[in-house]
Amino acid sequence: MHAAPAQRSSQSATAARVQLPVSGMSCATCVGRVERALSALPGVTASVNLASNHADVSFDPARVGVTAIVEAVRDAGYEVPHETLELAIAGMTCASCAGRVENALRGVPGVLRASVNLATERASVEGFAGALQIASLVAAVDRAGYGAEPLTGDVESERALAQAEARRARRQLLLLLTAAVLSLPLMLPMFGVMLPGWLALLLATPVQFGFGARFYLAAWRALRARTSNMDLLVALGTSTAYFYSVYLLLVAPGAHGYFEASALVITLVLAGKWLEARAKRSTTAALRALMTLRPQHARVLRGDAEIELPIAAVALGDVVVVRPGEKLPVDGIVRRGHSDVDESLISGESMPVAKSVGERVTGGALNGGGLLHIETTAVGAESTLARIIALVEHAQAGKAPVQRAVDRVAAV
Repeated sequence: MHAAPAQRSSQSATAARVQLPVSGMSCATCVGRVERALSALPGVTASVNLASNHADVSFDPARVGVTAIVEAVRDAGYEVPHETLELAIAGMTCASCAGRVENALRGVPGVLRASVNLATERASVEGFAGALQIASLVAAVDRAGYGAEPLTGDVESERALAQAEARRARRQLLLLLTAAVLSLPLMLPMFGVMLPGWLALLLATPVQFGFGARFYLAAWRALRARTSNMDLLVALGTSTAYFYSVYLLLVAPGAHGYFEASALVITLVLAGKWLEARAKRSTTAALRALMTLRPQHARVLRGDAEIELPIAAVALGDVVVVRPGEKLPVDGIVRRGHSDVDESLISGESMPVAKSVGERVTGGALNGGGLLHIETTAVGAESTLARIIALVEHAQAGKAPVQRAVDRVAAV
């Protein structure tokens, strides 16, 4: 008697919901066609809004997936656009780590493609608009044993990430130098200066379990994910050398141990990590330099008054006032005034270029000694500077064929 209500309650508890943008609808008939196509899927209820061009879909993930829902919309003659999200990934140490993050992201419903770049520690995820959820992507990366944070493209967010990276770099350098100070005396027996076993133990122990703790933590995350990585190999190798040396120190005090091997391996790997992090910072320096060229506010003419607005609030056709010495906030056409504009960020030309009424100017360029009134022709992602930044980001996120081959081998 009560089985059916209990079953419906169970299904509603596990139901998922997405809001998909649908392009191509023009009338109520289109709405009905999309709703019928979606409702024909098992476990799916849908409501389509023509005004917002969105489909509100509730479905049972155990019976139907996001891909099947999108295919139903396409079969009805309409499209669900794609979107791309960027994530900052923390905790990767090798190509196999990047492969595991990619596989974790590809397993999230709604994801079409995922690419992880180890050098820049960024992930680019392409999927169906409305179906990609930041929380789901971050949770998938977390389950794989790594950390993730969405990249918004906001200058303040980028500055915070840069400051965090700088602090992490200083900490890595301090750890490396301290580990080196403790490890180098262990090399003295190579030059004929023998160290007491207890002194070697005292020098090697903080290196093994203090500075080497990161390898144990990363190895545990790999084991929890039922896989292996470079950190697991470092932890196993150095632990074997260390504990065997402790055993020799207890049962045969005069025997030669291998404390120097465990400590020096950890120190050398830390040195490699520091050099790798330094190289990563240099790869993103050009991108951050471009971002600093982008002004965050613009002085917009409203009637006879000038109003300062965030750059995101500037619309096409707005007239922007640029005073001498300021950076141009938008791409546009000069409607009033004349000045010399430094456009070296685009052309590389060191000499300023004279600009007068009717000529085009590029956002991010530096105004000379004249007052300019500029009619906005491109804002946001359509501006020249934004497209240059997008190209640099795409180049950094992409992988060469040889890198993809290495990733496949490392994932074995």
